[in-house]
Amino acid sequence: MKKYISLIAVLLIAASLQSYAQTSASTNVIGREYPKVNPDNSVTVKISAPEAESVSLDLGKQYPMVKGADGTWEVTSEPQAPGFHYYSLRIDGVRVADPNSQLFYGSGWMSSGIEIPELCVDYYLEKDLPHGEVRMQRYWSELTQAWRICYIYVPAEYEQNPDKRYPVLYIMHGAGEDETGWSTQGKLDNIMDNLIDEGSAVPMIVVMDRGVAVIPTDKPAGRFNLFDFTDFEKVFVGEIIPMVDSHYRTIADRDHRAIAGLSLGGFQSFSLAIHNKNLFSYVGGFSGCGIPGSSNDLYPASLNDDFKLIFISTGRMESPQMYATVTNFHDVLVGNGVKHVFYQSPGTGHEWLTWRRSLYRFAPMLFK
Repeated sequence: MKKYISLIAVLLIAASLQSYAQTSASTNVIGREYPKVNPDNSVTVKISAPEAESVSLDLGKQYPMVKGADGTWEVTSEPQAPGFHYYSLRIDGVRVADPNSQLFYGSGWMSSGIEIPELCVDYYLEKDLPHGEVRMQRYWSELTQAWRICYIYVPAEYEQNPDKRYPVLYIMHGAGEDETGWSTQGKLDNIMDNLIDEGSAVPMIVVMDRGVAVIPTDKPAGRFNLFDFTDFEKVFVGEIIPMVDSHYRTIADRDHRAIAGLSLGGFQSFSLAIHNKNLFSYVGGFSGCGIPGSSNDLYPASLNDDFKLIFISTGRMESPQMYATVTNFHDVLVGNGVKHVFYQSPGTGHEWLTWRRSLYRFAPMLFK
């Protein structure tokens, strides 16, 4: 009897894998069959380019594609780690997006992207439960003399409780990304919906703004400094926070305001929090933390009184330089006696799965 049960189990698993093998990537344009994710997490890509001389897939590594008789090029990559991956095609030496894929802003351009399913994990997937909204908020910036757009998540209960006010998490994107990253690649709305529904996180507003601002009257000398947040800090403190507090039902004090970000956004978050302790009680950096090159004196034990939570994280598979940057900052905080939470994401690098996992752990610690 046990033998038959085992055989049935094997057949069910095989059927499941076969079904999975036939499923197109969730990130494809509607109605497009390819790219496909195979049972071993390899990716098969096809593209029609009959007049091209050479085509390759760039998925963190170059994979030359093979041309068929009908002018269709095809290749299967090596197995990929679960999570979201940017990719592109190179047609006769020119990098282009795959017309079969949705587009995602990353690395400074509109790129193709593919989601590799993560087995037995659903905290960032859409579920049958009350959903919040991600709203596009347009506002005029007097400092930059330009219209800006930010995206704002409000919890599912927001409209049903017109007299209730909410704490706010400001969350920053990385270099080469924009204000759309967290709600698309990051699945932030699903993560927050799921955490709030299960009671792990308190209902909160989440603000996703663009982490770049240039004030025309400012004329910085020398080359552009990626880590000079002077103009952005002026816009953030003088315009973004007041705009959010005036347009949304926020609890407008430091005890109900948090800031976090990924990569460059993590460095921005720590810079803004350290310079504006009167505005924030919670700060987090995901693959980005203390200001590079800054003095360790910026992070004394007195931060224990200034912040209710200091959170830093990194992927265990980050580049040696990025991993060292975060772990060295962790060591500085330990050496200075600064209490903090340090999380290392297993098996991931400088990628969205690291940052989804980080948000999943950070959000439940807020405003309690």
